[in-house]
Amino acid sequence: MSNLQIFLDIATEAALAGGAVLQGYLGKVEDAITEKGRPGDLVTAADKASEAVVLDVLRRHFPDHSILAEESGKLGNQDSEYLWAIDPLDGTTNFAHQYPFFAVSIGLLIQGVPQVGVIYDPFHDELFRAAQGLGATRNRCPIKVSKTSELGKSLLVSGFAYDRRETSDNNYAEFCHLTHLTQGVRRSGSASLDLAHIACGRLDGYWERGLSPWDIAAGIILIREAGGKVTAYDGSPLDISSGRILATNGSIHNSLSQELQQVPPLSSWVD
Repeated sequence: MSNLQIFLDIATEAALAGGAVLQGYLGKVEDAITEKGRPGDLVTAADKASEAVVLDVLRRHFPDHSILAEESGKLGNQDSEYLWAIDPLDGTTNFAHQYPFFAVSIGLLIQGVPQVGVIYDPFHDELFRAAQGLGATRNRCPIKVSKTSELGKSLLVSGFAYDRRETSDNNYAEFCHLTHLTQGVRRSGSASLDLAHIACGRLDGYWERGLSPWDIAAGIILIREAGGKVTAYDGSPLDISSGRILATNGSIHNSLSQELQQVPPLSSWVD
């Protein structure tokens, strides 16, 4: 068995364990919700409990690896070439409102490159897995990106960063612009599931800003192994620490990239 297969199997064990914790907390976190310094940036007891079991699994199997977890920050051997990027509850606001769109996301970067990814949606019991060269699956069945080839016939998804109230660089203009050019733009509230749904062909393209590595590390390898494309907005190689990502089925990638680079300023949408 290859190392990547081993990493994938252990990441799956960890994601399923975290998902089981979230299922147990669903509908029971009303008195344990706090904000992490910015309005709308929530954390619950479920986030922390899920992260604890995910960390336990990974540390038990890979004590010498580095970890970057949303709630705990940097852990482990920071000189390791292996970095686990963990979001124990991606979609906390959804979860707090019992809106059924949230997931556990676990990605492994090797020498800075995402090579293993597992995203588990415990509400719908959907398990998305991928590793470099091993393909991408949903509930153990192979998946591929959509075949949509025209931006005008595409269904996109995006989101808004927690600092959208304080900055003009808030994605509103892009959202409006692309809503006019496509069959629709959705906003789900979970970046990892947005990426997973592109990988399995439910959506055609995604862009967002204000992201952290734990939001997208797993989804990047899912899309690439499912035949899609992931870059920076301008089509250049993605810097996972930049906070910005463009991910598509590949066929609409250039068109979407071009539109993102020429979006009129938000002020032009208001008389």
